[in-house]
Amino acid sequence: MDIVEFTPETEQLTWTFGGAAPIRRVKPGSVMRLWTEDAFCGRLRSTEDLASASLNMPFVNPQTGPFYVEGAEPGDTLVLHLVELTPARGWGASATIPFFGGLTSTDRTATLQDPLPERTWIYEVDTDKQTVGFRAQGSDLELALPIETMLGTVGVAPAAGEVRSSLVPDTFGGNMDTPEMRAGATCFLRVNVEGALFSVGDGHYRQGEGESCGTAVEGSMNVVLIVELLKTPGPAWPRIENDDYLAVVGSSRPLEDAWRAGQVDMVGWLGQLHGLDKLDAYQLLSQISEVPLANVVDVNYSVVTKVPKRLVPASEVYSGIHRHLREIAATL
Repeated sequence: MDIVEFTPETEQLTWTFGGAAPIRRVKPGSVMRLWTEDAFCGRLRSTEDLASASLNMPFVNPQTGPFYVEGAEPGDTLVLHLVELTPARGWGASATIPFFGGLTSTDRTATLQDPLPERTWIYEVDTDKQTVGFRAQGSDLELALPIETMLGTVGVAPAAGEVRSSLVPDTFGGNMDTPEMRAGATCFLRVNVEGALFSVGDGHYRQGEGESCGTAVEGSMNVVLIVELLKTPGPAWPRIENDDYLAVVGSSRPLEDAWRAGQVDMVGWLGQLHGLDKLDAYQLLSQISEVPLANVVDVNYSVVTKVPKRLVPASEVYSGIHRHLREIAATL
């Protein structure tokens, strides 16, 4: 088993999916131990640091990668199993940013209102208790919230030479911001270019569904993942499997089109797994799906369609590769 360890220097960080040369070549089956920078590039370190003065747009949401997967060809399925996501700093940061977020005027939802005031929150990490500390600034409330690490961005290079900002989620994955992208999950992505050119980043120490204000508890992350490759047709939209659910992430605007994208792909997935025609799969999904919001703030919104495994017959999803990778992860 190949073990690849990589911590990028600042100049090696990337800001797009597509358009960047691969930083390393890796073989399918490799275990990768990576470090990712936070979405703010580590520039928000105190409540005195405000986004407008500290951030250098569009150089936010830096990615670790891209990595060239040997043997990956357009149309294949790239498999990324997240083994471990561990905070790499003793603090995380969140912020309100002018004209960004779900409950403020934006460049796409224009009103005559002034932007919400800027504010930065610093969450101290308690490693022993596995919590992050919320401290209100306009009152005296303090809370210890459980650490629930996830990756906001997991993606491959888009097709046709397209270059997309690391702030964007779409069919290639990208900035989906779903809490489903946590340790123990297996992500399936369609390969669009030779080598797949996948990147990861945007670590969150925790995030509520929808990421209402546009920022989670953003933090640098130590990432352990396993890379695999299947010579089977890749999915139309990113798919996720964990021990309890199958999920599809659809991303678009308006919000209902993001929902539709995931629903349509899940109808096809259920049909493939259980021999259902389109209408039977549609009917079954209507009665068993769970649909958490991932983000309602990014360039595209992301909606997750989930199916509980306990409610459908057991099936060999992608030849049982999730179970196989879980077994390998347990030995690391």
